[in-house]
Amino acid sequence: MASRKTSQPKRESGDKYSVLLPTYNERENLPLIVWLLVKYFGESGYNYEIVVIDDGSPDGTQEVAQQLQKIYGEDKILLRPRAKKLGLGTAYIHGIKHATGNFVIIMDADLSHHPKFIPEFIEKQKEGDYDLVSGTRYQGNGGVYGWDLRRKLISRGANFVTQVLLRPGASDLTGSFRLYKKAVLESLVERCVSKGYVFQMEMIVRARQLNYTIGEVPISFVDRVYGESKLGGNEIVSFVKGLITLFATT
Repeated sequence: MASRKTSQPKRESGDKYSVLLPTYNERENLPLIVWLLVKYFGESGYNYEIVVIDDGSPDGTQEVAQQLQKIYGEDKILLRPRAKKLGLGTAYIHGIKHATGNFVIIMDADLSHHPKFIPEFIEKQKEGDYDLVSGTRYQGNGGVYGWDLRRKLISRGANFVTQVLLRPGASDLTGSFRLYKKAVLESLVERCVSKGYVFQMEMIVRARQLNYTIGEVPISFVDRVYGESKLGGNEIVSFVKGLITLFATT
């Protein structure tokens, strides 16, 4: 099948944006998130690539990614799988090694993060030459949709406690929709020791320690459409332990 071509307005900038998509059992979501990424990058004219880091999904996610490569081209869709689930932090390290852009965007592949916000992230970064731009659910017109009251309270409570204890200089610590200068992301990942949901929080805390500049863009977070949420009791316990560790060491 021939690669699908999209008409793109020309941009003078030589910047390239590498989108890292860690996946595990996302065969239903992957085609739509990729289509949306291609659509919004195509409309805005920014140079991009999508790096799919699949951790040995048994549901056929990798086979779907291979079909997407045939549709959009292997220069746009890079499949860089791993044999098994090895954690979010190592997924980013793996993805960075294969990313050819000078900027890296991290986001969830489950449609919780809408690619329509990416042009806003890019414009925000250019506006202040920020080292990283973070999507926030807790400022401006940002928000969360599809969560029950319990999960909203957990999220708000966790964010409030981390704000009080860590004073990170950002309004949304646990979000995972961000744009980084590639060199900045490499520096932060090397220093972070946390796993799971605490990893994203530590990235912001370490950024503050290193005096990296942080911009924010309000986003709408929508609960996953297909598949099961990976947030459970174990993740909450790990979050509390990680928060205590960061408070004691930063």
